[in-house]
Amino acid sequence: MNLRSQGIITVMLTGIWVNASEFFRNEILLKTYWVDHYQSLGMTFPSEPENGMIWVAWGFLFATAIYFISRKFNLMHTTLISWFMVFVLMWIVTWNLNVLPIAILIYAVPLSLLEALIGAYICKKISPIE
Repeated sequence: MNLRSQGIITVMLTGIWVNASEFFRNEILLKTYWVDHYQSLGMTFPSEPENGMIWVAWGFLFATAIYFISRKFNLMHTTLISWFMVFVLMWIVTWNLNVLPIAILIYAVPLSLLEALIGAYICKKISPIE
């Protein structure tokens, strides 16, 4: 298998992991936090299929970023850089827009770190730097 095909497969598998992790965390574990918070703001939590498709695209973009970061850094650095650049910055933006239910962070921080770690591990395991 050539390097390009291996990279594409790696990104696809990492993207599947990221999207499964995001779905579990946000749709199964934390959905009520999101819905209740949006209701407290007088808004409806956006959960139409179009929103879901944007999040799927986000997941594959995150997987792509993890893959490229993993080409230059070790597992822990890849995990922390990708986690900080995606999750921490997203939480700051959503908090600034007043749409982040702060209570989710007790669950979201460790689970998102695990998501980034496993994503980085997939990239390192399937497409190791030689």
